[in-house]
Amino acid sequence: MNLKFIKRNIFTFVKILSTMLITSAIGLESWNIYAVITNSNLPSSLNPIFWIERFAMTSHFIESIIAAFYATSRKKTPIKYATYTFFVGTIGLLELFDQENDY
Repeated sequence: MNLKFIKRNIFTFVKILSTMLITSAIGLESWNIYAVITNSNLPSSLNPIFWIERFAMTSHFIESIIAAFYATSRKKTPIKYATYTFFVGTIGLLELFDQENDY
Protein backbone atom coordinates (compact mmCIF):
# COMPACT_ATOMS: atom_id res chain seq x y z
CA MET A 1 0.00 0.00 0.00
CA ASN A 2 1.07 3.50 -0.76
CA LEU A 3 1.69 5.89 2.16
CA LYS A 4 -0.28 8.62 0.39
CA PHE A 5 -3.24 6.26 0.02
CA ILE A 6 -3.15 5.39 3.73
CA LYS A 7 -2.81 9.06 4.71
CA ARG A 8 -5.79 10.00 2.53
CA ASN A 9 -7.95 7.23 4.04
CA ILE A 10 -7.00 8.14 7.62
CA PHE A 11 -7.63 11.83 6.94
CA THR A 12 -11.05 11.02 5.49
CA PHE A 13 -11.97 8.88 8.49
CA VAL A 14 -10.78 11.53 10.98
CA LYS A 15 -12.63 14.29 9.11
CA ILE A 16 -15.91 12.35 9.22
CA LEU A 17 -15.44 11.44 12.88
CA SER A 18 -14.46 14.98 13.84
CA THR A 19 -17.46 16.49 12.06
CA MET A 20 -19.79 14.10 13.88
CA LEU A 21 -18.18 14.79 17.27
CA ILE A 22 -18.15 18.59 16.89
CA THR A 23 -21.79 18.54 15.79
CA SER A 24 -22.58 16.40 18.84
CA ALA A 25 -20.64 18.83 21.04
CA ILE A 26 -22.71 21.73 19.69
CA GLY A 27 -25.88 19.77 20.48
CA LEU A 28 -24.63 18.89 23.96
CA GLU A 29 -23.74 22.50 24.71
CA SER A 30 -27.16 23.60 23.41
CA TRP A 31 -28.77 21.11 25.78
CA ASN A 32 -26.68 22.50 28.63
CA ILE A 33 -27.69 26.09 27.81
CA TYR A 34 -31.34 25.04 27.60
CA ALA A 35 -31.05 23.36 31.00
CA VAL A 36 -29.56 26.50 32.52
CA ILE A 37 -32.28 28.71 31.04
CA THR A 38 -35.10 26.43 32.25
CA ASN A 39 -33.45 25.75 35.64
CA SER A 40 -33.28 22.03 34.90
CA ASN A 41 -30.67 19.79 36.45
CA LEU A 42 -28.31 17.75 34.33
CA PRO A 43 -26.64 14.62 35.69
CA SER A 44 -23.38 15.52 37.40
CA SER A 45 -21.74 12.57 35.67
CA LEU A 46 -21.83 14.63 32.45
CA ASN A 47 -19.53 17.35 33.84
CA PRO A 48 -16.29 15.73 32.54
CA ILE A 49 -17.90 15.33 29.12
CA PHE A 50 -18.88 19.02 29.12
CA TRP A 51 -15.30 20.03 29.92
CA ILE A 52 -13.90 17.80 27.16
CA GLU A 53 -16.35 19.15 24.58
CA ARG A 54 -15.66 22.74 25.62
CA PHE A 55 -11.92 22.16 25.23
CA ALA A 56 -12.46 20.58 21.81
CA MET A 57 -14.75 23.36 20.63
CA THR A 58 -12.33 26.03 21.88
CA SER A 59 -9.36 24.44 20.13
CA HIS A 60 -11.36 23.99 16.91
CA PHE A 61 -12.46 27.63 17.14
CA ILE A 62 -8.84 28.79 17.49
CA GLU A 63 -7.87 26.61 14.52
CA SER A 64 -10.67 28.12 12.46
CA ILE A 65 -9.44 31.64 13.28
CA ILE A 66 -5.95 30.66 12.14
CA ALA A 67 -7.39 29.13 8.96
CA ALA A 68 -9.42 32.27 8.23
CA PHE A 69 -6.33 34.42 8.68
CA TYR A 70 -4.16 32.36 6.30
CA ALA A 71 -6.84 31.32 3.78
CA THR A 72 -6.43 34.39 1.59
CA SER A 73 -2.70 33.73 1.17
CA ARG A 74 -3.62 30.27 -0.16
CA LYS A 75 -6.31 31.67 -2.47
CA LYS A 76 -9.22 30.29 -0.46
CA THR A 77 -12.36 32.00 0.86
CA PRO A 78 -11.68 32.80 4.55
CA ILE A 79 -15.16 32.24 6.02
CA LYS A 80 -15.70 29.07 4.04
CA TYR A 81 -12.35 27.57 4.99
CA ALA A 82 -12.71 28.68 8.62
CA THR A 83 -16.03 26.86 8.85
CA TYR A 84 -14.50 23.77 7.26
CA THR A 85 -11.56 23.88 9.67
CA PHE A 86 -13.88 24.33 12.65
CA PHE A 87 -15.58 21.05 11.85
CA VAL A 88 -12.57 18.96 10.73
CA GLY A 89 -9.98 20.42 13.09
CA THR A 90 -6.24 20.19 12.63
CA ILE A 91 -6.55 18.30 9.37
CA GLY A 92 -8.09 21.43 7.83
CA LEU A 93 -4.98 23.38 8.81
CA LEU A 94 -2.71 20.63 7.51
CA GLU A 95 -4.53 20.72 4.18
CA LEU A 96 -4.31 24.51 4.09
CA PHE A 97 -0.55 24.50 4.61
CA ASP A 98 0.13 21.45 2.43
CA GLN A 99 2.63 22.51 -0.23
CA GLU A 100 1.35 19.98 -2.80
CA ASN A 101 -2.00 21.74 -3.02
CA ASP A 102 -0.55 25.12 -3.98
CA TYR A 103 -1.49 26.17 -7.49
